[in-house]
Amino acid sequence: MLYLEAFLNALTGSLDWTWKSIIGEVRWFQNYFWGVIIISLLVWGLEIAFPWRKYQAIIRKDFWLDLFYMFFNFFAFSIAISGFYALLTVFFNDLNIPLTQLALIDLASLPQWAQLLLFFVVLDFVQWFTHILLHKYSFLWQFHKVHHSVKEMGFAAHMRYHWMENILYKPLKTFAVMILGGFEPQQAFVVHFMAITIGHLNHANIKLTWGIFKYFFNNPVMHLYHHAKTIPTGKVGVNFAISLSLWDYLFRTSYIPEDSGKVVLGFPEDENFPKSFVEQQLHGFKKD
Repeated sequence: MLYLEAFLNALTGSLDWTWKSIIGEVRWFQNYFWGVIIISLLVWGLEIAFPWRKYQAIIRKDFWLDLFYMFFNFFAFSIAISGFYALLTVFFNDLNIPLTQLALIDLASLPQWAQLLLFFVVLDFVQWFTHILLHKYSFLWQFHKVHHSVKEMGFAAHMRYHWMENILYKPLKTFAVMILGGFEPQQAFVVHFMAITIGHLNHANIKLTWGIFKYFFNNPVMHLYHHAKTIPTGKVGVNFAISLSLWDYLFRTSYIPEDSGKVVLGFPEDENFPKSFVEQQLHGFKKD
């Protein structure tokens, strides 16, 4: 009964929070709903004003499909799955293991700027490592193919991914939060908006390399080659960076042969991959 109550409370709480965000009752720096929309419009504006691939239409191929993915993955599925992660607290409490005991680093003892930086870096590394797993193991790759089915890059392609990816990402991200003792919710909002902005820019039709900072931050040129249909022989993938390109340069998974933007996107035999949202959701559960 305790588990059911925790599940339902988290579910209704997430739904209520989303609704309050939509009607503007959530503070601006915590409002995911309008935050995502504003960031999307700003990055789309950059695509329109400074297009990298000038031949690509403003309303590119699968633009509306990707917009649907953005709202489904960011809101609908987040609400549906929120209850499952509330069960983690109850589970650890039943084992008499306070979550604070899992902490390896006490964020509360650090200055505010250091807390934010460490939280951002640790969370990004966890996601980079998880991203490699999605490419390395075939049963995970079947779901990740949804994201790589993008044939023309644009900001909303950032949010085209199968909901099963969250089943892998969320627990590992939750564990990362657990090991950072003294974590404050305000930090999550700041880091989340930073990640969304960088992710949108990485997928956008703009040529941005950050200059010397390309060795630290992911960018559209680097990420375009992550989506290339043809990858170097013997590799499961390249340029796995989420926000920080640093990991790819450190672990030698970076690959940027040129920067014309004329790269064929997808994966081998992607012409047989489903085109509709529903079929794409079902594809990963079938034998390839």
